[in-house]
Amino acid sequence: MATLEIRDLHVSVGDGSDGAKEILRGVDLTVKAGEIHAIMGPNGSGKSTLAYAVAGHPKYEITSGSVTLDGEDVLEMSVDERARAGLFLAMQYPVEVPGVSVSNFLRSAVTAVRGEAPKLREFTKEMKRAMDDLSIDPAFAQRSLNEGFSGGEKKRHEILQLELLRPKVAVLDETDSGLDVDALKVVSEGINRFSGGETGVLLITHYTRILRYVQPDFVHVFAGGRIVAAGGPELAEELENEGYEKYVKAGVSA
Repeated sequence: MATLEIRDLHVSVGDGSDGAKEILRGVDLTVKAGEIHAIMGPNGSGKSTLAYAVAGHPKYEITSGSVTLDGEDVLEMSVDERARAGLFLAMQYPVEVPGVSVSNFLRSAVTAVRGEAPKLREFTKEMKRAMDDLSIDPAFAQRSLNEGFSGGEKKRHEILQLELLRPKVAVLDETDSGLDVDALKVVSEGINRFSGGETGVLLITHYTRILRYVQPDFVHVFAGGRIVAAGGPELAEELENEGYEKYVKAGVSA
């Protein structure tokens, strides 16, 4: 059973004239297989910083704390080693890669994670099944990666990666951003298919609308670079009705 453990994580960004700025100020979080954790909070609270720091983005300097996956030190791993160990990050703004088709990218990613190249015919069938589940046109596989994709297409592609890579823990950074209602339902169904069993999900979002389709086991409120409140799905409803103001104040005073 996969377990991602984050302990007293402090992260800083920037090395300009003003020096590095501390963004995360002691984050503690445990994500176990079969659990969906929703991270909610206002802009600038540190939600995306958490995602990128765990994934190994070089912009983010971890000044103290630890991150382990099944007891292994994630912070000692390179970015590709983290992916092979079972960590997955769905980015808020995926990068365009002209000239690299979706199918070639996915087969390369699957090869890297599984340690061997899948047979082309078997992979093609596997990819087609996953695309059908996400209502993705078969022609999509031949398009250049993220080039000219709509917001909904980018997000469906990320869930398609989840279906094929089957990571131990998926960190989804604002997967609901820019989605219309139909795309949101399809993406949510994909997350629900992926979650549970041997996998865990860390779902970062501003809004509760995706939580109408993806039922979280735990909701955590981020403010001032730390988790200031935690609860069940009822906490998301409270945030929908009352907003983040009292939690922002709690984060400032902490």
